[in-house]
Amino acid sequence: MIRYVTGTEGIDWAALKAALAADEFDNGRTPEQYRISHENSYGVIFAFDGDRLVGNGRVLSDGVCNAYLVDIWTASSHRRQGIGSELVRRLTEGLAGQHVGLFTDDLQPFYASLGFRVRPDFMDLVVGTWLDNDGHP
Repeated sequence: MIRYVTGTEGIDWAALKAALAADEFDNGRTPEQYRISHENSYGVIFAFDGDRLVGNGRVLSDGVCNAYLVDIWTASSHRRQGIGSELVRRLTEGLAGQHVGLFTDDLQPFYASLGFRVRPDFMDLVVGTWLDNDGHP
């Protein structure tokens, strides 16, 4: 049975980093940077199978009209069991009236099945060097 946890209390950030790296979903953040990213988010969720971390997600939001889903991950061994859908559902259920965006390289069909639409007008900007870990936690 999958257990879902909201909030960051008791999360082993090194274990999260290791799980993401083992699943080739790690983007280079340190365990401390994962902690900071999650603690500064509007909402977070973790999925556990027993004591094993098998899913993660977070949402950034202004609390009024705009939100952004990030770091949605389900362990490869636990995919296609509804965990990813549940992570997204739980993260978005408190965002009524908000425009919820996300970026995905290859999972458009998955997010489309949850009601998301492809928007070709997305733009982005990286200020300086992305994830410049020199001198940061």
